[in-house]
Formats: sequence, structure tokens, C-alpha cells
Amino acid sequence: MDLAEIRKRPGIEAMRAIISGDFPPPSISTTLGFRLVEAELGFVAFEGEPSEAVLNPMGVVHGGWALTLIDSACGAAGHTTLAPGVGYGTLETKASFVRPIAANTGTLRAEGRVLSQGRTILTAEAKITDKQGKLYAHGTSTCMIVRS
Repeated sequence: MDLAEIRKRPGIEAMRAIISGDFPPPSISTTLGFRLVEAELGFVAFEGEPSEAVLNPMGVVHGGWALTLIDSACGAAGHTTLAPGVGYGTLETKASFVRPIAANTGTLRAEGRVLSQGRTILTAEAKITDKQGKLYAHGTSTCMIVRS
């Protein structure tokens, strides 16, 4: 299916179609090694495995990997609330990294939740944890709602 097809669906349906495989995942997910695994109204979860492909010069996972995961979780959570044909774009994402992520950390989970939504702006938060619930990073995004 193409991008025009995904835009015809309510956001929650589009996110669920990615999970089911009816729509392909966005290329950023494939490139960085994470995938959408849950979608409810105002909530999503991604899971991903950091790898040696995303290390910084110090030998730990680059902060951009975690920031991208936070931005994706926040944006996708917002997307679940949008009507067909309505899109969004990130205006700002802020993150705090609370412990280093190593290439062998294992599967991490990013949960995104909508905090507030108006006609033109939505805000969401996300946190990245491991399977034991240990926090690695958290952040917020402000997104602009774009109506055609």
C-alpha cells in the first residue's frame, strides 16, 4: 500500500495496520531497529534492539537513537487520535538520558502517551525502559496538527 492509502484511514487504524503488517513500517524503524508493537487511542509502544550500528565514538549507543525512539513514540501516540487525512509534524522534542544504552542492552520499550491535544497542537511524553522496568530515557514532544 502507498502513503495515500494510509492517509485515508483514521490514525488509530493506520497504526494498527502497521502492526499487523497491512502497511509497511516507516523506513526509520527498519534503519534504526525498532518496531511498533501496540496502539491504543492516545498510546503506542515501540520495541527495539540497540546495536553496534548506532554507536557513538565513545562506544555507547548514540543519543540520537533514543531521541528518535522518543520522538517516534510521541508522534505515533498523537497520530492515533487523528482523523483520516489529518497529519502532524514535530515542532520540538526534548529528552533526558538517565543511563547509557549499550549495543548489548537488549530489547528496550518506548511507550508514548498523549498529554494534551488542541486543534493545532498536541503534546505527548515517552519513556524508554528495559524488560525489568529500568528507565533509560524519557522525554516530551510538541507536534503541530496539519489539516489538508
